[in-house]
Amino acid sequence: MQVWPGRAYPLGATYDGAGTNFAVFSEAADRIELCLLQDDGSEAAVELRESDGFVRHAYLPGVMPGQRYGFRVHGPYAPQEGKRCNSAKLLLDPYAKAMSGSIDWNEAVYGYHFGSPERRNDLDSAPHTMASVVVNPYFDWGDDRLPRTEYHRTVLYEAHVKGLTMLHPQLPEELRGTYAALAHPAVIEHLTELGVTALELMPVHQSVTDNRLADAGLSNYWGYNTIGYFAPHNAYASWGDRGQQVLEFKQAVRALHKAGIEVILDVVYNHTAEGNHLGPTLSFRGLDNSSYYRLTDDPRYYMDTTGTGNSLLMRSPHVLQLIMDSLRYWVTEMHVDGFRFDLAATLARQFHEVDRLSSFFDLVQQDPVVSQVKLIAEPWDVGEGGYQVGNFPPLWTEWNGRYRDTVRDMWRGEPRTLAEFASRLTGSSDLYQDDGRRPLASVNFVTCHDGFTLHDLVSYDQKHNEANGEGNRDGENHNRSWNCGAEGATDDPAVLRLRRRQMRNFVATLMLSQGVPMLSHGDEFARTQHGNNNAYCQDSELTWVHWPETGAGTDARADEQMCAFVREMVWLRRDHPVFRRRRFFHGRPVEGTRDELSDIGWFTHEGEVMTQQDWQAAHAKSLTVFLNGSAISEPGPHGERITDDSFLLLFNAHHAPLDFVAPVDHGTQWHVVLDTAQEGPPSAVEPCKVGAGDRITLADRSLVVLRRPL
Repeated sequence: MQVWPGRAYPLGATYDGAGTNFAVFSEAADRIELCLLQDDGSEAAVELRESDGFVRHAYLPGVMPGQRYGFRVHGPYAPQEGKRCNSAKLLLDPYAKAMSGSIDWNEAVYGYHFGSPERRNDLDSAPHTMASVVVNPYFDWGDDRLPRTEYHRTVLYEAHVKGLTMLHPQLPEELRGTYAALAHPAVIEHLTELGVTALELMPVHQSVTDNRLADAGLSNYWGYNTIGYFAPHNAYASWGDRGQQVLEFKQAVRALHKAGIEVILDVVYNHTAEGNHLGPTLSFRGLDNSSYYRLTDDPRYYMDTTGTGNSLLMRSPHVLQLIMDSLRYWVTEMHVDGFRFDLAATLARQFHEVDRLSSFFDLVQQDPVVSQVKLIAEPWDVGEGGYQVGNFPPLWTEWNGRYRDTVRDMWRGEPRTLAEFASRLTGSSDLYQDDGRRPLASVNFVTCHDGFTLHDLVSYDQKHNEANGEGNRDGENHNRSWNCGAEGATDDPAVLRLRRRQMRNFVATLMLSQGVPMLSHGDEFARTQHGNNNAYCQDSELTWVHWPETGAGTDARADEQMCAFVREMVWLRRDHPVFRRRRFFHGRPVEGTRDELSDIGWFTHEGEVMTQQDWQAAHAKSLTVFLNGSAISEPGPHGERITDDSFLLLFNAHHAPLDFVAPVDHGTQWHVVLDTAQEGPPSAVEPCKVGAGDRITLADRSLVVLRRPL
C-alpha cells in the first residue's frame, strides 16, 4: 500500500477521484493509526506520521468511495487528568461523511470494565462498533437552487423522516421511513397543498441508540444523540450505508427544492452520544477528551447543561471549527437551507454563563456561508440561567416558548392571560424589538415533537408515558393542556366536538399571529400519541403519522376535515400580508392611509376600546382585534405600498357563548370568513354579513374572523 504525506486540511476523508486524503486532529495522542476495514473483519493499519498543528494526515492512492475505516489512538489513559486515549478502541472520524453499521453495546466499546470503572478496558471494540466511510462527493445537482423563501412567507413544518413517511399508503414499502420517501411525489404533493414552504427535519445527523434504551427494547427515535456531524443517519437510507445515504439525502433535497420547499435541519451541536464518564468510547473521547468536552474541576467528570451526560467545549477552537465546518458542509455540499439549533443556549456557554456574544455567535455572524441561511434557536438548555427566549443576536430567529405557553393558557381559560396573549399575537415586541429584531424573529408554535401532539393537548390533563419504562416520571408535568371533560379516548359527542373546536382554535390563532408559524407533522390529521408527551424512544405506530383514507370511517372523515381546515388557514395567511407583517405594529394611524385609522385596534366584546382595567381583569377571556390592511407600514419588494383587506379577529375563550359587537367607525360592513365553532374548513362557513354596531354571537371557546374588503 502506498502512503503519501497528504494534507492537514480538509479534515476527514476526502476522495479526489484517484485516492483519499485522511486528516484527524488530536493534541492528546502520541500516535494515530488509520485502520482500513475489510468485509472479512480484518484491518490494514497505516500510521499517520505527518503532523501539522496536531492534525495527523496521509494520502492513500487507490482508496475508493465505500471504504470503511477508523482510527486507533495511542496515548495516555489517565481519567483523573481528563485523558482517555485507548488504542483498543476503533474510533469514528469526527469528520466522516458517512457511517456504516451499528453499535451492539458489548463491554468492549467502553474504556473501562463493567463494575470496575477505575480499570482500563483493552478489549478490541472494532467488531462491536460503527465504521466511518469514504464517500464520493460528486453529485449532479442539475439546476438546483435554494428557494430562499423570505421569513414573512415561510410556513415551517417540523417532521421526522421515518415518522412522516412510514405509514403513507401511497409509498412503496421499501421506501417508507427513508430519505427517498421525502422525495416521493405523494409526500411532496401533501406538503405543497398544505402550503408548507420549509420542511424542518428532526435530526438526520448520524445518531446512536444508547445502551439503556437498547436493553429495554426501545430506541433513540428522535435522534438527539449525535455521533457524526457530517454524516446522514444511515438507518434512513433505503439502499445501503456505504455512502448511499449521502446520495439519497441529496436526491431528497433536490426534489423538495424543485417543489419550492426549503430543507432545514434540526442539529445537536451541544453534546454527543458518548454520554458521561460511564459512557462508551466511540470517537471524540478517545481522540482528545479534554479538547472536545467541558470537564468539571475534577476532570474525571463532565459538565452537563444538556441533561445527556456531557456538553461540548464551546471555547475550544477545535470544537468551533468542527461545528462551523459541519454547518458549511451541509449548506455547500448538501444544499440545505438552514438549521434549528437544539438547546442553543449551550452553544453560548463559553465558560459558565450564557454569553450572547460568545465566540460561536461571532463566527456565525461573519461567516459568508452560514450567515446567509435560516438560523433558528431553541433558546434554552437545562443549565443554570438557560432560559434565554428573546436574548439571541439579530441574525437569529427563536422558537418562542412563551408564545406556546400563552396561547395554550388562553384557550384553556386561564385568568389574567389577555395582555400577554395580545403581545404574542402581534409578534412579541416585548422580546424582540429592543435589540432591533422584527416580528419574524418569533417562530410561533403550539405543539412540536417535544410534548403533546395537538390532539393530545386537548385530550389529556396528564401525561401517560408508561410505555417509556420510566414509571411515568419522564416528560414535562406542566403541559398547559385540558382534556375538555374526559381523559383520553371517549365516545362522548360533546367532548369530541369541543376537542375539534379547540384544535381549530389553536391552528387559527397560529396562522393569524405575526411571526413565523410552525406546524408539527401529523397535527393536520389530529395525530395522537395516546398521552405520551415524551415519545423520544418510541419508534412505532405510536409516533408514526397515520394518514387518513377518505371514507374509511367517522374518525378518518374528521381527520380529513381537520387537514382541510389547516390547509385553508395556511393559505388565508399566505394570501393576506396583514397577517405576516415584517414590522411591528405602531398602534397609531399610518401616514397616507385613506381612513386614518390605527394600524391595529383593541376592543372589548362590546366593541369598546380596551382600557387598562380591561386588560388586567382576571375574568377577561374575550378580545376583538382590528387589523388595518390599509396601514401596513413596510414597502413591497420594489418599494411599492402594500395594502390588504382589513380584518376583525374575535376571540371568545369563555366557557359560555358571548355576544360581540362590531366596533363602529372601523367599517360599515364585514363578511364572516372563519368561525371555529363550525365543523369543516373556513370555506364551509355559512355566508354572513355584519354591520358596524351589529351583534354576533360566538359559541363558547371559539374564534370568528370578519373581513372588510379593501
